[in-house]
Amino acid sequence: MTFTEALSNAATAVALMMLCVWAISLLKRDVSIVDIGWGPGFVLIAWVTFFGSTQTPRCWLLASLVTIWGLRLAVYLAWRNHGKPEDYRYASMREKHGSRFPIVSLFTVFGLQGVVMLIVSLPILTGQTLESATPLDGTAIAGIVVWAIGFIFEAGGDWQLARFKSNPNNQGKVLNTGLWRFTRHPNYFGDFAIWWGTWLVALGGASGWWSAIGPAIMSVFLMKFSGVGLLERNLTKKPGYADYISQTNAFFPWFPKTGSSQSLAD
Repeated sequence: MTFTEALSNAATAVALMMLCVWAISLLKRDVSIVDIGWGPGFVLIAWVTFFGSTQTPRCWLLASLVTIWGLRLAVYLAWRNHGKPEDYRYASMREKHGSRFPIVSLFTVFGLQGVVMLIVSLPILTGQTLESATPLDGTAIAGIVVWAIGFIFEAGGDWQLARFKSNPNNQGKVLNTGLWRFTRHPNYFGDFAIWWGTWLVALGGASGWWSAIGPAIMSVFLMKFSGVGLLERNLTKKPGYADYISQTNAFFPWFPKTGSSQSLAD
């Protein structure tokens, strides 16, 4: 299977999936479900391209890593959002566009996310084409290590934050213990590492260095737009968060600038 064929298959699968999720969002009147579909979208891409590949150990590894990450994220987001109203961003769009919102959301939310998904998945596509059907090497092993570090930070950060918020005594405080002691956004850093690790796995023995466009785009979103940048515009207003900022790196993990044993809520 060539890269062009892999991209065509993935694009078709993503388009059909996004149409289905969009239709469900109309029935539920809740566009927030698009976030739950983010991880499974990559799982779909991984397996659609896998079954058209030569199914080498690298292909199996890529599909497996993406599946573990994508399904874990989907289950977590579904659990976190259960029973909650539509995200304020989408609710604001719904109010602004009125009767035009269904078609607007199809293109500006679901369609756009599908396009971004295809760009970010470039390492998956290159890693499962015939040109990369070579034995796993040191680069792939390094990729597994980077991916595992990312998974620990993302899944661990989500679990620690959920546990922290479940305690009523922590209301109004900022979590700065565990992984949150070393970075203000361990889940976003974890996602960053997962995608660069995936790229390294796909890269070993392949010629697709250019597929770094995928994790690079994801990194920009995580650090500047939909991730840290968007979240911290609201968090900086919370009591105690300014102190947390002065002590803790925003993204890349490192030891706090000053010690603090008090748990402050993200």
